[in-house]
Amino acid sequence: MDTLAVICTYNEATNIKQVIDEVLNCGLESIEALVVDDTSPDGTYKIVEELSKTNPKIHLLKRETMRGRGYAGTDGFKKALEMGAKFIVEMDGDGSHSPKYIPDFRKAIETADVVVGSRYARGGSDEKRGIIRQVVSLFARRYLMIILGVKVLDPTSGFRMFRREVLETVAPRLKAPDPFIVSEVLYYLKKYSFKITEVPIDFLPRISGTSKLGPLTLIKYLFKVLKLKVSSR
Repeated sequence: MDTLAVICTYNEATNIKQVIDEVLNCGLESIEALVVDDTSPDGTYKIVEELSKTNPKIHLLKRETMRGRGYAGTDGFKKALEMGAKFIVEMDGDGSHSPKYIPDFRKAIETADVVVGSRYARGGSDEKRGIIRQVVSLFARRYLMIILGVKVLDPTSGFRMFRREVLETVAPRLKAPDPFIVSEVLYYLKKYSFKITEVPIDFLPRISGTSKLGPLTLIKYLFKVLKLKVSSR
């Protein structure tokens, strides 16, 4: 398998079919989709299960214990390695990460270890946000760049592509149970000196539903970054 998109979901029943369709039709012929679902009450996993019966490129990893975005992401990475994927895409299942950029990621990773879909690289853009969210986002980016020592313009982006060798090194070390996994991965990318490049993207409003990550939660994760940095010394 060449490329596998790992899509972590929880209550994305109204979005997931469209997201999967766009992934499989993104212009990259050798791509498949793995949905990692925490037994969503809205039946997201049931939709994926039905789709997988008629399309061998659609896969489901249904999780019933230790639920959480971080645990789901780690299990998804490990499953992708088990499936033999050479390149692994990490993306959300709410429609905010457009699969149309995946071919650009695939080209960019030829000269890198990791590709980050960046809202803040030249040519990228973010959805319109309230002033509080904008301020928190700006602070978070600057904070992560300083604390982690990474030269990444969009360190909070969860839309990324990895070479399998990267996840073979990083995945066994991940412990975050929640969305903090995004920063935790970045920390290990820096620690093991993997080459990161950014590709500009337009970050879109989710197709439907509500965001599961608010400004206060984001601030809480920033303190976890400092704790991770200190505890690793």
